Amino acid sequence: MLFTKLKVSPNTVTVRLASLRFFYVHVLKKNWSIAETPYPKKVLRLPEILSQEDVARLIDAAEPPFYRVLLMTLYATGARRAEVAYLKVSDIDSQRMVVHIRGGKGRKDRDVMLSQKLLEALRNYWRSLRRKPKNWLFPGNRWHTGSRPITTKVLWDACQHAAQRAGLARKNIHPHTLRHCFATHLLEAGADLRTIQMLLGHRDLEETTIYLHLSRRHLNATCSPLDALTIRGVEEPTQNA
Repeated sequence: MLFTKLKVSPNTVTVRLASLRFFYVHVLKKNWSIAETPYPKKVLRLPEILSQEDVARLIDAAEPPFYRVLLMTLYATGARRAEVAYLKVSDIDSQRMVVHIRGGKGRKDRDVMLSQKLLEALRNYWRSLRRKPKNWLFPGNRWHTGSRPITTKVLWDACQHAAQRAGLARKNIHPHTLRHCFATHLLEAGADLRTIQMLLGHRDLEETTIYLHLSRRHLNATCSPLDALTIRGVEEPTQNA
């Protein structure tokens, strides 16, 4: 029924089955038969990747300037949107040129590189603030003076508005797109998978290997077997033509 009538994806069915299993086993204290409720195979879809030129178009199209610095932070650090939203002023270490990501997925801390361009953009953003924040790097409310950080929806809106202005709306760009671009562009530039795994905060290297399917450098490193064949050119007519 979930597949035929409700048109639910296999990944959504897996999440719902896991929730039911938790409820039966841990709340109702009843047995749960995996044999009678098998999980569907997980569907692996490759994420949308922008070229570096398109990422530059996206950032340049961002308005207001606050959206621009948010997009630069997403792309420069490869952080998740919640991680960017909850950055603190003290997380920007200009002495060591690193950004501290606190309490990421799995409650793990990690450090990522601090781009010189991002540092300059953050300093310009800081100088533009009417009241300097003491805690959150990106405080909430219209004037960025709130006691709480911005919500993740602000980062989502920043991506959507910039994509619209840049003529990239059809690519379905969201904050995680810039995280994928960060990893893929690093891989294309020669960074190794282990380093990218650490920067992304992936627990398992297998999670990071998806970017091998997206990297142009790795895709183009091996020639198609068709190119090794000696065959008639496309423009040459066949004898029966």
